[in-house]
Amino acid sequence: MTFDPLAIITAFGLIFLAELPDKTMFASLAMGTRMRPLYVWFGTSTAFIVHVAIAVGAGSLLGLLPDMAVKLVSAALFAFGAFVLLRSGGDDDDDEAGAKTVTGFWPVYTTAFMAVFISEWGDLTQITTANLAATNGWLPTAVGSAAALMSVSALALLVGQFIAKRVPLRTVQRIGGACMVVLALWTLVEAFTG
Repeated sequence: MTFDPLAIITAFGLIFLAELPDKTMFASLAMGTRMRPLYVWFGTSTAFIVHVAIAVGAGSLLGLLPDMAVKLVSAALFAFGAFVLLRSGGDDDDDEAGAKTVTGFWPVYTTAFMAVFISEWGDLTQITTANLAATNGWLPTAVGSAAALMSVSALALLVGQFIAKRVPLRTVQRIGGACMVVLALWTLVEAFTG
């Protein structure tokens, strides 16, 4: 197994862009206003690591399939990801996770963990992580994806208010969607040119 820095950067960039306009960023922001941000970050980060492990495991199983099949499935998943990002309306709705004040490490950690763990099942970033693991290897994908998800959570907790007020989420979604379209086309070309 090789540790490809480009695969780490690719995973980080794609997952970071896909997660920015996601509901978990807003959940982190909302929880961070009512709970101790560092405790929230520990909870969200642990949930993200669990989801990355699950997604990488699924992607590794996909990697056992014939190369052409993996590339066609990957292209379809990238196209689906682009569709999801480009069709979404850029809603700014916050999740109601943490609507009441929670104090103490374990209650905050558990609240943050459960909010992310439940909301991320079948999420675009989990599907993208599985897809990348199938084509780029599990280790660089796991490192890049986990770092991206944890970074988005930290960003939301530290400067989320600034982003929500000044950067249109629709713009972030469009950039992420365009990247997914390019990756879908690139993967299709690789599938047929071998």
